[in-house]
Parts: sequence; structure tokens; C-alpha cells
Amino acid sequence: AEDLAQANVVPAAQPAAPAAGPLAGDIYQNVQVLGDLHVPQFTRLMAAITEWVAPEEGCAYCHVGEDFADEGKYTKGVARRMLQMTANINQEWSDHVKDTGVTCYTCHRGKNIPEDVWAQNAMAGDPKTYMGYRDGQNMPATTVGLTSLPADPFSGYLQGDDNIRVTGPEALPSDHVASIRNTEHTFALMVHMSDSLGVNCTYCHNTRAFNDWAESPPTRATAWHGIRMVRSTNNEYVVPLTDVVPDQNKGPLGDILKTNCQTCHQGVYKPLYGVSMLADYQELNSVKP
Repeated sequence: AEDLAQANVVPAAQPAAPAAGPLAGDIYQNVQVLGDLHVPQFTRLMAAITEWVAPEEGCAYCHVGEDFADEGKYTKGVARRMLQMTANINQEWSDHVKDTGVTCYTCHRGKNIPEDVWAQNAMAGDPKTYMGYRDGQNMPATTVGLTSLPADPFSGYLQGDDNIRVTGPEALPSDHVASIRNTEHTFALMVHMSDSLGVNCTYCHNTRAFNDWAESPPTRATAWHGIRMVRSTNNEYVVPLTDVVPDQNKGPLGDILKTNCQTCHQGVYKPLYGVSMLADYQELNSVKP
């Protein structure tokens, strides 16, 4: 509990900056997504992002030498797209993030790449041959709470649109049919979600009737929107950067590192225990698309 508390301490906000003076886009060159901010707001936000994402490298993590307009570093284009992603989450996914919202720190926590990301599982084998096809099972993975369930439920649910509903609506056999493989992957995702949030099944379900939405807590709807938010974020913002980032930002099969529930939640039911950093950085709620 103490480790979780330390990992979810919110850093002090940068001193407030006035919405006054010239716009950053009128003063600086090549400001493509934050040009509508006033210079004091722009400078403050840049300082905060540096603290959140690249505290050791500083401005040089995204910028080339003295020429901040230069596009020579891939990290600059990635950061620009991540700013748009953050704004999209805050603007379009309030059914999940509510008024709390997200900032770069929600995921990065002072690291260039968030600590908890995922890529396709190279140990699953080839499903086309089924010879030696383990589907990532029986090799306990932290991604699914060290269970023997498939270690990669993410490709199907947090990038693809696989159907999650495997529990039948009746106690006795009916027309509702779900394969064992679908069931295992669904359970793997549920274990991942429980582990990521530090909760058990009852946080989102009435265990007497898992399938019944009417008997489920409101958190189930929040989680439903969260799954779709992560899926949309991966497909619209992260995956398109595959050809931009270097190999160290990719998994063993060459796919880019992507987000899941743990990326933001990091062991607690609400990221940063529900403290809203967005309240101090409303600029991240109005980034150009």
C-alpha cells in the first residue's frame, strides 16, 4: 500500500500563467498544435511536459539544439500526436475519465515511455498450424496476474474488436455459445483489469449475475467505455506511429508498444487516486486536432 501511495503522488503544479500577451504561434516557428496558447501558458506547459516525460533529457528530448522549430527528432512528432491524443481523451471520453481527465503524467510518470505498455506475444506460436500453439498460456505472465491464462488478451480486445461477452444469460444450456478460447481470453482481460485497478470482480459485477447489466454497479459502464477508449486510442493515435518510432519502441514482432488499463491505473482504482491534474492544465483540453 505504501508503494502504491508513493507511485501515485501528484507532482506540484507549475506556477499559474496568465492568458495574456502574444500567442505562441505568432512568436515561435512551427508551433502546430499549441499555437493558440499565450506565450506564458505555452512556456508553462512545455516546462510541465518536460518534467512529466523527460526530466533527465530536458528540452533536448524533442528539440534539436538551438533550433526548436527543427523536425529532426522523431520524438517531436510523437509528442505532438500525443498532445492531440490527450485532448481527444479529455474531450470525447468523459464517460470514462469523467471530469478528472488525463495529462501526460497520468501515463508517463517521469519516464520517456510509460512503464506499463504491451506488444504482441511472440511466445504464442502460430495459430495457423496449431503445432506447438500455446496461445501464450501456461507461462504465468504479470499481464494477467501471473495466471496461466493467455498472456496477450490485448490484441483482440484493446486493439481488435473481439466480443467480450461469454457468460450465458441462463443457467442451463441455451443458444448462447462461446468458445473455450474466447472464454479464456475474456477471463485474461478481466484478470488484467482487476490487477490494474487493484480491485476484484465485484467492483464492476454482481457475481450472482455477471451478465446482467441491471444488477451491475455503475463502474461496469465506466469500464465498458474504458475498453473502447483504449481501443480507439491505440488504433487512432499509437499504431499509426509504428513507422515513425525506432525498434526499441516496438515489441519482438515489430508492433509498436501500446496502452492497456495498467498504463494509466498502475494498481489503483482511479489513476493517481482520482486527483485531477487536468484542473491545473486546462490547456490540454483544447489542443488543435
